[in-house]
Amino acid sequence: MPVFDFNNAPAKDQEPECTYEVFYSNERTASADHPMLVLGDKEAGLSHHACGVFTNPVRKTAFEWKEGGETCSVDIVKIDARFVSLLKWLGENHINVCLSGEEREEGYCVYRIREMAFGGGSKLSAEDGFLQFMIERLLSSDAPSMEIPEEEEEEAGDSMKLTSIQSITDFMNCAGRTLPDNIRLWARRNLAVARSSEVSAEERRHAQRALSIMMNIQWKGNYFPAVDPKEARRILDEELYGMEQVKQRIIETIIQINRTHTLPAYGILLIGPAGTGKSQIAYAVARILKLPWTTLDMSSINDPEQLTGSSRIYANAKPGIIMEAFSMAGESNLVFIINELDKAAAGKGNGNPADVLLTLLDNLGFTDNYIECMIPTVGVYPIATANDKDQISAPLMSRFAVIEIPDYTPEEKKVIFSNYALPKVLKRIGMEKDECTLTPEGLDAVIEIYKKTSGIRDLEQAAEHLAANALYQIEVDHLRSVTFDGEMVRNLLG
Repeated sequence: MPVFDFNNAPAKDQEPECTYEVFYSNERTASADHPMLVLGDKEAGLSHHACGVFTNPVRKTAFEWKEGGETCSVDIVKIDARFVSLLKWLGENHINVCLSGEEREEGYCVYRIREMAFGGGSKLSAEDGFLQFMIERLLSSDAPSMEIPEEEEEEAGDSMKLTSIQSITDFMNCAGRTLPDNIRLWARRNLAVARSSEVSAEERRHAQRALSIMMNIQWKGNYFPAVDPKEARRILDEELYGMEQVKQRIIETIIQINRTHTLPAYGILLIGPAGTGKSQIAYAVARILKLPWTTLDMSSINDPEQLTGSSRIYANAKPGIIMEAFSMAGESNLVFIINELDKAAAGKGNGNPADVLLTLLDNLGFTDNYIECMIPTVGVYPIATANDKDQISAPLMSRFAVIEIPDYTPEEKKVIFSNYALPKVLKRIGMEKDECTLTPEGLDAVIEIYKKTSGIRDLEQAAEHLAANALYQIEVDHLRSVTFDGEMVRNLLG
């Protein structure tokens, strides 16, 4: 996309002259080797931190600064296509900026742009946080992105939120192309509603709120990096003891990414007794995929509208829990953990809320009644947990790769109690390992008492009870340590 220079035009009818070339880059981080733009600083007059303004591209394509009371100017010779609109916006609004760059043979390579102060323009969102927010979005977008250099953490764009109509408008003008096509068209329509004087204040408020939600989500592509099987196994081993077949099945399910670089066609449904670590497995998968995660507790949902949101025709309308989950994650690629899928309330007059999940699980897009726009879900990986698969409808079951989590054997429970549960409790309450110990008979007694309970939560509570009792004896009776035998354990826990 050429930008033209009218700097030295002697007459209005003279053909504009293109002063620089546009290059296309997919680099996620700006640096001197991969700059945002290059200035033609032939006389090497620019310092590492140059402060000035970009002149309006409608008139000329240059950077101006003051030196010794005189105005100096250099032309732009190259620019990353992703930043053409941003520079035009900076110039039109006379934004005073500080450039960080490095002199190279091709010119002054700019890799950071920071706003210094108001430059006399009329824009309202004149804070550096907003500028860094837009730059980060542009860098993370594909060709015309990873994060900007972490030079000053307080200036990171992550803390910037688009809430005002002015900031949303500026973002659409500068970085609107980073949005999916349907969302970009939807945003322009809602901007028109939010600005209109022909609609009610309530409609304008709803339009602005919906825009703020959608603009603060980073809409990413559907490319996912390969998974390291060894690292995946290490993470699963940290969260889950034993259960080799379960770990193998999980890795086999997600390893498809290494060939397709897209998420598997089916999510994971973990079915097993309470306390067997299903939620920990879900969090581990999110770590393996290096994606943010959000949770949805189906046992607390009794109305489909809680998931799909309410229509804007109501004064108290709001988006649904699913849309809020996207907003909390801040991006469209995430692991969606659906807890207690089998406990979704049904038969209460409004249908089964779990059926709302069908479109989300199909990766065909999800529509929230409040947002009124199809949300792309190709970057959503669902992981559900349940205790009883008979309570889950066949359509839902067919959309998951089902992995059954068996209960732990008595021998596995012994290892978990001795090597994980008890040491964890002792460390938390500040006790040494030798201050609370069990004889082999004492350990057998613990396992015998809880042999009919599923999972390991009761074992963790038993460890808490034993450690607390040992600490009491040490503090009150001034013992150096306590060793529990079988009889002591049965008297305390039995």
